[in-house]
Amino acid sequence: MASVPSSTGTVLFNLPRTRPSPNPVAVPFPSRFRCSAGQTGFFTRLGRLIKEKAKSDVDKLVSGFSKTRTNLAVIDELLLYWNLSDTDRILDELEEALLVADFGPKITVKIVESLREDIYGGKLKSGSEIKDALKRSVLDLLSKKGSKTDLQLGFRKPAVIMIVGVNGGGKTTSLGKLAHRLKKEGAKILMAAGDTFRAAASDQLEIWAERTGCEIVVAEKDKAKASSVLSQAVKRGKEEGFDVVLCDTSGRLHTNYSLMEELIACKKAVGKVVSGAPNEILLVLDGTTGLNMLPQAREFNEVVGITGLILTKLDGSARGGCVVSVVDELGIPVKFVGVGEGVEDLQPFDDEAFIEAVFS
Repeated sequence: MASVPSSTGTVLFNLPRTRPSPNPVAVPFPSRFRCSAGQTGFFTRLGRLIKEKAKSDVDKLVSGFSKTRTNLAVIDELLLYWNLSDTDRILDELEEALLVADFGPKITVKIVESLREDIYGGKLKSGSEIKDALKRSVLDLLSKKGSKTDLQLGFRKPAVIMIVGVNGGGKTTSLGKLAHRLKKEGAKILMAAGDTFRAAASDQLEIWAERTGCEIVVAEKDKAKASSVLSQAVKRGKEEGFDVVLCDTSGRLHTNYSLMEELIACKKAVGKVVSGAPNEILLVLDGTTGLNMLPQAREFNEVVGITGLILTKLDGSARGGCVVSVVDELGIPVKFVGVGEGVEDLQPFDDEAFIEAVFS
């Protein structure tokens, strides 16, 4: 960060610009609670409110997973006329349906063999019982390996959320939609334009800031260090009483180790300003890539320690089973799923609602 001596002898720093929303939108969000900076339990209640919202927006989730559900509808047809003598054939076709929906070979075999054992053991005696057992198996896996689906924002303001991922996955859009959701629940949000590599990234985030009525910190110069921008944003968030600082980062291939190391620098920079930050590091993954997202997720997790996943574009994919695969493989919870292009279409992930959405 460059310093310039002024005529009075004061040292001036070329800091990132901090901007209010260019044309703040009067968003008529009825905050369900009010809370001061020192009030305890703010983030706990915020997380719960978002979780409750997920349960009330089941219709959006059902609609978003329509293509996956259509592919899995064959299961109902298979089980409608099930009888014991056809068990092996039906289970083979059920296995194929799960694989096509990207549940992954390991999970699929585990589920199918468990069903086979219970059927021949006399525990499952009808098609409806088999389907219920299938749904329970998937739900148990999600609840055991990815139980912390609500945002873990700690107890100190500001909470800091870093958004990371490869190019084209929907990072900046997801950040904007997340800002909208948090602001809607009464949180004071500051955005940080840490994507300093892509020319249009700051402009895109500024549009989201204006759209959501949030304030934003952007770099003063081209090719500024992302860590500097994020550090200044978190400092401002701390000084001015913001509840949450949402940090955008540059998209990068998981195989580009120099750019991956930059994420480590960003993580360290915000941690120096607020102890324990970032509270969440959310990895955005393109749901249309299905199981191909797993290598990306493993590498990002190894480098910076991913705390949660945002799976985008699932409304355009019939591979919704990848939600289960990524949780099973990595043990990292899915926090949000993108099920449409609207500002409300970044949905908090709820495992029970997901089961109903894909198997109903």
